Amino acid sequence: MGTGTTTATTPMRTEPPAPARHDLRHHGDAELRDAAPGLTDLAVNVRAGTPPGWLRELLAGSLDRLAAYPDGRAAGTAAAARHGVPAGRVLLTVGGAEAFVLLARALRPAVRRAVVVHPQFTEPEAALRDAGHEVERVLLRAGNGFRLPPRAVPEDADLVVVGNPTNPTSVLHPAAAVAALARPGRTLVVDEAFMDAVPGERESLAGRTDVPGLVVLRSLTKTWGLAGLRVGYVLGDAGTVAALGRAQPLWPVSTLALAAAEAVCGPRALAEAAAAGRTAAADRAYLLRRLGEFAEVTTAGTAEAPFVLVRVAGVAGTDGTAAGLVVRERLRALGFAVRRGDTFPGLGPAWLRLAVRDRRTTDRFADALARALT
Repeated sequence: MGTGTTTATTPMRTEPPAPARHDLRHHGDAELRDAAPGLTDLAVNVRAGTPPGWLRELLAGSLDRLAAYPDGRAAGTAAAARHGVPAGRVLLTVGGAEAFVLLARALRPAVRRAVVVHPQFTEPEAALRDAGHEVERVLLRAGNGFRLPPRAVPEDADLVVVGNPTNPTSVLHPAAAVAALARPGRTLVVDEAFMDAVPGERESLAGRTDVPGLVVLRSLTKTWGLAGLRVGYVLGDAGTVAALGRAQPLWPVSTLALAAAEAVCGPRALAEAAAAGRTAAADRAYLLRRLGEFAEVTTAGTAEAPFVLVRVAGVAGTDGTAAGLVVRERLRALGFAVRRGDTFPGLGPAWLRLAVRDRRTTDRFADALARALT
């Protein structure tokens, strides 16, 4: 499918469809495949030291239920209660990635003009393309701090996808600015996979029922270390949730994933997630201070998620390779995996994404970065 591009800091225009120039299927886990033992992971945005012990024990205690078919009612009720909405507005999914696939399939052929706001997680666009949709891009600019400007999206777009906070930029858009994208007849998809890592979950739209066409996606894999279990959920109006459910196979979410979803939506888990978000914010501030020691490294936008996006300059490979890719390879040789940025539309090979870790890891990384930059 073709791709148009709309530039967010100029009057709205759509370029003629052109072939995709980014590897939309590249994700952070690719940086760790076939890695040597001892490689420190700054490429995957899953909280370190997870799942916590109590959650491991709960999952182990659920093993005797595997002979029965999964029953998602309790988990769906828990997720609904967590956001203060009726259970009919929640659909459990096999991670956030399945939700993008369900949306792409269920909304076709009704969608006429699909727009994805970039840079952001690339799986939504990939899923739309695979389902046969034409996809246009609104590109947010580094010079504008990757902020979402008013009227950034073409008025006649009937499907809009935006991340908040956005992966990989780490920018948290104001809830009012995101909600302002809603229109009658438009489906507004907001990927809040990292919102539970934001202290107070400020700017979240997850509990809103007054925004027309709003669909919010949540992932439980990042904060709780459940990437291998695959669990998330969709929040939306009952009609949309029912349509997405019809696009799912029977018993899509496993018994263990449902047990985990129910548990992490409870009061104890929410308090733990809030504390983890505050710790991550402090660790992120420390990482940014250490990065500020390097003239070759700059950030764009205000980071609010458990990762930061940086641009590297002043380093060149002997073959003319861009600085970011050279530094990435040098860091890997020094024991650190970081996420390349050039697979995200709107970014190039100078960009790298770094997961936030504890201060001791950050100090080790800063030492390695100093070596990689010289």
